[in-house]
Amino acid sequence: MVRVHKDLLQNEKIPPSRISKNIWEERFEDVAGFERYLTHNGIVVRKFFLNLSKVEQKKRFLERLEEPEKNWKFSAADIHERAYWDDYMDAYEDMVRQTATAEAPWYVVPADNKWYTRVVVAAAVVHTLEKLRLTYPKVDSAQRKELEAARTALQKE
Repeated sequence: MVRVHKDLLQNEKIPPSRISKNIWEERFEDVAGFERYLTHNGIVVRKFFLNLSKVEQKKRFLERLEEPEKNWKFSAADIHERAYWDDYMDAYEDMVRQTATAEAPWYVVPADNKWYTRVVVAAAVVHTLEKLRLTYPKVDSAQRKELEAARTALQKE
């Protein structure tokens, strides 16, 4: 069961008629259906959850406050929301569990070290691309003749 701060639904501006007691289960179902649709249409879906620790988040917030060029990244609302850290973590875990499929997997990536996060994400992308076994289209003899005719026409200009 997802537990999220009550203000979350209000901030999402969801029409009241669309908020049911099963809203999260319905949304998980919708996400899975949409991802299934994308997959059936040839789109490869990979999802990344960058899992930042509470300690690292605090460190980054303090950096944003201390460095004027990072002040724009800071929101006082973030401090208020930190009080709900455990609720958010429960919600994220539930969301990942409910929406992970073989066709659209989640990669939960430790995000305290940016360099490591980038390596893990890049490796997952490379692995996914390699599994696609992409190749250039083959040019048959008829197409090769067309290419040669095009070359001749261009060279005569």
